[in-house]
Amino acid sequence: MKILFVYPRFQRHAQAHPELLELVPMNEYLGSPSLGIACLAALTPPHIEVEFRDDRLEPADRPTDADLVAFSFFTPAATRALELARYFREQGVATVAGGIFPTALPEVVAPHFDAVVEGEGEGVWQTVLDDLAAGALKPRYRAPAPPLESLPLPAISLYLGRETAAFRPDDYPVQLSRGCPLQCQACILPVSMGDTLRPFSLEQVVAQLRELATHGKRACLTEDTSWLPGRGQRLLAALFDRLARDGTPGRISYVGISMPMILSAPQQLLHAARRAGVTMFYLVGGFDPITTRAFTGKEPQALERAHRAIARCHDAGIEPYTSFLYGLDSDDEGTTDRMLEFCARSKIGKAEFAIFTPYPGTPAWRRLVQEERITSRDWQRYNDANVVYRPAQLTAEQVTQGYLDLWRRFYADKRHFLDAAQDERTIQF
Repeated sequence: MKILFVYPRFQRHAQAHPELLELVPMNEYLGSPSLGIACLAALTPPHIEVEFRDDRLEPADRPTDADLVAFSFFTPAATRALELARYFREQGVATVAGGIFPTALPEVVAPHFDAVVEGEGEGVWQTVLDDLAAGALKPRYRAPAPPLESLPLPAISLYLGRETAAFRPDDYPVQLSRGCPLQCQACILPVSMGDTLRPFSLEQVVAQLRELATHGKRACLTEDTSWLPGRGQRLLAALFDRLARDGTPGRISYVGISMPMILSAPQQLLHAARRAGVTMFYLVGGFDPITTRAFTGKEPQALERAHRAIARCHDAGIEPYTSFLYGLDSDDEGTTDRMLEFCARSKIGKAEFAIFTPYPGTPAWRRLVQEERITSRDWQRYNDANVVYRPAQLTAEQVTQGYLDLWRRFYADKRHFLDAAQDERTIQF
């Protein structure tokens, strides 16, 4: 038996707006594939042959001798995933879909695939393989949340084998936890991975870091939910302590975080991150009660908290690479000026800007569907660079122009980054 894993391509910011490549003095950065495929590849029995195609690097719609083509994709890749599924089914090959989009909208995906997996795929992957071998693949599988302690390390080697001179990411994602008890308006995590925070063990995380280090790679720790007080912060404290004691700082390229998490974290935990070699936070905005209110011009307390969050990063010696979400219902014509003034006053040196996108499965999606404000179901446009809904106080054209103006004006006086960014993580357009 042979399994072909496919990671479909998707439209990136610079493909939607090529002018960004001229506005922003950064190298365009093509990141690694998501971990979903690597996690399932690690659970695939050794007697089954495995192949991987990254559709971003080379078109995946080529003949195959595989018995099953398995897709993992999120919303902006859904359009391409459906195209590829049609190609392989026309070749007589069975197909299965999993990931964030199939979990959020299985009814949209099901007509195009032989099987759809909802939820975390590890819990049903062996069942899918058994059913395939018996010629009895089911149309739907609902995966229970797997016990994380029993999972093998993701088969990152599947991705490393695809690196070329033109595609050689210096960092790969490492998961600290899954699930989240919060209900942020623009986040799919509680739907795709459950509403309970489930941390991985310290040994599992360290093992992934060591494996990447053997290949000369760093790790990006993407889940800002790992900063939640309790089990999340305890894991972070233990991890930072281990890295500092091992004397091997520099394994981590950045750590995901948000402003409420920064303010709730003990200052010693932020300093522990710095001692462990963390030099950059990827600070997600637009989801939480601080960044959704700070730039309205009407809530000075939220703005003050935002300034305090950035100051805590600087105090710990960690750069706050900050992501701003534009086009929220609270945004008006003055929002861009207020965001840029905040950046200047807070001394933010590196930022990215995204258009608010109501991703399927999120509270924002459900609300805007109910309000009949969704204007497009062209899934490739759901990439944080296009307006796919009717804004509340602005027109779609104003949101798009404001988004481009934010990039242009923020980086207008930062041309010196062009040289400095060569050895640093660069913008993922």
